[in-house]
Amino acid sequence: MTRLAPGDHADVLVVGGGIIGLVVAWRTAQRGLRVTLADPDPGGGAARVAAGMLAPVTELQYGEEPLLRLGMASNERYAAFAAELTGASGGQDTGYRQCGTLAVALDSDDREELRELHAFHRRLGLDSQWLTGREARRLEPMLAPGVRGGLHVTDDHQVDGRRLATALVRACERAGVVLLRTAAAALLTGDDRATGARLADGTGVTADRVVLAAGSRSHLLPGLPPGVLPAIRPVKGQVLRLRVPEAYRPFLSRNVRAVVRGAHLYLVPRENGEVVIGATTEEQGHDTTVTAGGVYELLRDAHELVPGITELPLVETGAGLRPGSPDNAPLLGPTALPGLVAATGHYRNGVLLTPVTGDLLAEYLVTGTLPELARPFSPTRFTKVPA
Repeated sequence: MTRLAPGDHADVLVVGGGIIGLVVAWRTAQRGLRVTLADPDPGGGAARVAAGMLAPVTELQYGEEPLLRLGMASNERYAAFAAELTGASGGQDTGYRQCGTLAVALDSDDREELRELHAFHRRLGLDSQWLTGREARRLEPMLAPGVRGGLHVTDDHQVDGRRLATALVRACERAGVVLLRTAAAALLTGDDRATGARLADGTGVTADRVVLAAGSRSHLLPGLPPGVLPAIRPVKGQVLRLRVPEAYRPFLSRNVRAVVRGAHLYLVPRENGEVVIGATTEEQGHDTTVTAGGVYELLRDAHELVPGITELPLVETGAGLRPGSPDNAPLLGPTALPGLVAATGHYRNGVLLTPVTGDLLAEYLVTGTLPELARPFSPTRFTKVPA
């Protein structure tokens, strides 16, 4: 495989080293192209905070059928993807676990909402099972006695976002991707096309094509012509990590989620005894400050769902920014600016869509043809300019 030195011209330059940028770089390098990636901290970003639920069914919202197809396609690839990535990274485990998800209702209004969602699942031919409150508690005995019912989805799974990011960094290195640990300061253009990027250290990197995968800062890259990308809004999510002592295990056996006072809450139990509690909270710009109020609300709502949660040691708090597009669906493929390709806007599905994003973008970068599965998510759906 051809390897690049830092100053060489690349076939593909990836701007952004979160899990999306990394998976595109890795898959593209596997296909034989020379790839450079620029990011001050490859493997950082939202995945370091994400709970890692792989939940295309229980995350589904009305009007998101194309996104469901994309999510299901990615979820179906995950077991093989995780196994391949572990091998390609030299043995780094990704924490992939086939555990299922239980979505529960805490009051009669929540139960009716879940009933409607179950009917929607049935109309779409999805596999979700309605449970009474007693049946839900039989699956997860730590649930509050007041749980009114639930949906059990066995095909929703989980992965550890931190381990996934670490594995992707190692796989990129082993595949010959040049990792430039500095930020892209500006997009370079010439002859009405993207030609590379100027880095924060003043050096320039040229490439045949540039993949913009900088999360919620993608549209803010200096040099990007107006209108090529829509604004990608940062959506803050706070998470707590708790440790389950040996005497309390297993505390939970599967992903558990609910709506508590209008907030979508989830608890993700890891095999190593960790429980991640999280929720998407608010849009406050690029602020990742962990607030006392946010921690209190997460613990309060989690206690209402699983009362025993407050007995567990709290070991970490954190906050990350999910990149949301105007329609909450990703931007995948060529933009209206020749030579510039988008891989951003994954919002709450970044971890879930990692395998399929890597496959679809690598296919486009190698062949020049955007796969059919990616076409509903073309960035030009916002610009209305053919790519």
